Amino acid sequence: LLLTSLCHCIRFLEPFMSNQRQQKPTLTGQRFKTRKRDEKERFDPFQFQESIVQGLNQTGTDLNAVTKFLDASGAKLDYRRYAETLFDILVAGGTLAPGGTLSDDVTCTDFCLFKAQEDMETMQAYAQVFNKLIRRYKYLEKGFEEEIKKLLLFLKGFTESERNKLAMLTGILLANGSLSASILSSLFNENLVKEGVSACFAVKLFKSWLSEKDINSVAASLRKVGMENRLMELFPANKRSCEHFSKYFTDAGLKELSDFARNQQSIGARKELQKELQELISRGDPLKDIITYIREEIKKNNISEQTMIGLIWSSVMSSVEWNKKEELVTEQAIKHLKQYSPLLKAFTSQGLSELTLLLKIQEYCYDNIHFMKAFQKIVVLLYKADVLSEEAILKWYNEAHLAKGKSVFLEQMQKFVEWLKNAEEESESEEEEAD
Repeated sequence: LLLTSLCHCIRFLEPFMSNQRQQKPTLTGQRFKTRKRDEKERFDPFQFQESIVQGLNQTGTDLNAVTKFLDASGAKLDYRRYAETLFDILVAGGTLAPGGTLSDDVTCTDFCLFKAQEDMETMQAYAQVFNKLIRRYKYLEKGFEEEIKKLLLFLKGFTESERNKLAMLTGILLANGSLSASILSSLFNENLVKEGVSACFAVKLFKSWLSEKDINSVAASLRKVGMENRLMELFPANKRSCEHFSKYFTDAGLKELSDFARNQQSIGARKELQKELQELISRGDPLKDIITYIREEIKKNNISEQTMIGLIWSSVMSSVEWNKKEELVTEQAIKHLKQYSPLLKAFTSQGLSELTLLLKIQEYCYDNIHFMKAFQKIVVLLYKADVLSEEAILKWYNEAHLAKGKSVFLEQMQKFVEWLKNAEEESESEEEEAD
């Protein structure tokens, strides 16, 4: 009886035991990721565009509502994948085909930049929409710059009003730092330049930019990306001159930009001139030939004598490999400057030029520590060579010196200045006696 009961129990438990043997172990608390290629796209471009267009149609002209809609939609829609489509819609109302025309096969909206009113207040409001969107989704920043570059290449495909709005918006975004000035490179496109589209667009853009920031801020942004010397490229090669640029933008009410471009050209010319001067001096060309060359360049590039004496000083001093020992470099400097004093004399015919040279000498001796003790001897040498007058030296000593190394250099010059003052007093006494 006991054995029979045991057999019944075994037969009853057998299915449960069998299930336990077949059950496979599982890991808890582990998430299994599917491969990227196995994931299904949440949206295709057409569905994405439909969603954005529908949202903009609902929000209408209320740009605060547009901002809220775009902020919320970023959590649902794939902005990263469809950034270009998103910006096309916000600017033009739909996806842009190559050349700047709207694609016909998709739904568009009238609630976009190109359909907005053409005034600064509206463009500033649109700029805020883009600013807030990019601040919220930082990964859109690069895509937005690429979008603007593309839009600039499409300018011929837009109406004049659409170009004006895009120019105003771009200027505002450049002013508030949302865009880099490197986007301007698209305006140098040969076809845009040839037909005058680039220059016309640039006028609107820079007016907008300068309404937000001053010319110094604009210049700093251009220099940051190496654009400060490329503005001439807005014109065809046969019109690429400082005179044409200056007249075009001055007539358009942008004299500040004209002056900036003229100054940049002058800086470029000065750099080239200094480079050539250094070569002439290093080769040991006759001073007569160097002086003739400099006078021609002054006339050609309209460079002042004060500017030129600074370039000559820098060129003369950079043409030598200076001794590193302080006690030897002074002797070397005196010998070298004695040779080139006629060159310095030829371009210090004005008191302001002499003072400029004195300041350049002070700055050089301060910046090059081995020359600190050579300052007084250099000044005395140039005084004896009739390069520097006593009036210029006394003015420098009394009021016009730089702060750099002031105490050291004034102390060095004290005895010589006292001698100059005494000599001047004696000269005045002799003149009075003669009278």
